[in-house]
Amino acid sequence: MSTLAIDIGGTKLAAALIDPRQQIIDRRILPTPASRTPEALREALRSLIAPFAGQAQRVAVASTGIIRHGILTALNPDNLGGLAQFPLVDTLAQLTGLPCLAVNDAQAAAWAEYRALPGEVRDMAFITVSTGVGGGIISHGKLLTGRQGMAGHIGHTLADPHGPLCGCGRRGCVEAIASGRGISAQAVDALHGMTAKEIYALHQQGHPQATCLIERSAQTVARLIADLKAGYDCECVVLGGSVGLADGYLSLVAGYLAREPAAYHTHLVAAHHQHDAGLLGAAMLAEEDIL
Repeated sequence: MSTLAIDIGGTKLAAALIDPRQQIIDRRILPTPASRTPEALREALRSLIAPFAGQAQRVAVASTGIIRHGILTALNPDNLGGLAQFPLVDTLAQLTGLPCLAVNDAQAAAWAEYRALPGEVRDMAFITVSTGVGGGIISHGKLLTGRQGMAGHIGHTLADPHGPLCGCGRRGCVEAIASGRGISAQAVDALHGMTAKEIYALHQQGHPQATCLIERSAQTVARLIADLKAGYDCECVVLGGSVGLADGYLSLVAGYLAREPAAYHTHLVAAHHQHDAGLLGAAMLAEEDIL
C-alpha cells in the first residue's frame, strides 16, 4: 500500500510517493508560500500533491509545529506565519479523499532515525537544527508525542536567561540561539541580514563573527544534549536539519559535548536519512498505525 508523504517546513514543502518497502518512488518540492496564509498553504498543497493523484492509498504529513486533533499550531508562530490554527488533516483529507495522519516533523524524523539504528537501542533523542530547533524522543522503544502533541519541543528549553527573545515568548530558548533563524537574527554589522547558510559559509572561511555565531549554536546544542542525557539517560542522539547536517557542525557539537563532565556524554551520530527523515517517518507511522 503506497503512502503519499508530505513534509511541511518553514522554507519548503515536500511530497513523496513511498512504497511499502519504504522506498521513495517519486518526489516534488515547492517553496513554503511567502504569504503564510491558510488560503496560500491550501493552494500550495493542492499544487504539490496534484501529480500524485490516484497513486496512493493514504496520506501521512510531517509538519513543523504542534499537531493537536489534526490542527496545526505552534509554540513559535514565527516559524508558521499566519498558519497557527490550520486544519491540516481535514484539508488534506478533502484535497485527496484519502485517510490522513499528521505528526510533528521532528517526531516523525525521530521514528525513522530510530528504526535505522543498528543494534538494540531503547532510548534515543533526535534533534533537528534547521529554521527552528525541534526534537523527537524515543523512550523504551516508543515515540513520545504527548497528550497535546508537544513532546519533543526541546528547542524551547532554556539555554540562556539573558539571551535573545524567542518567538514563543520566552527569552533565551535553544531555538533563539542555535537555529538558522536565530543565527541570522543575532548577526550584526556586515553580516546583518544574511541567511544562516551565508553565515555558515563565512564561518568555513574563518570569518570571526560568523565563527562566533556558529560555535555558539553548536555549544548550545551540546548543552541541550547534556540536559537530555541527565533527563532520561538517552543512549544516543541523532542530529539532523539543514544546520545540523552542515559540513563540520556535528564535529563542533561533539567537541563541546566532550567538555561536559563524562556523566553527560552520549553517542552522537548524523541523521541516516538526511533530509528525508520526516517524510519516511510519517509514512512509517501511518503504515504501522501506532500513533
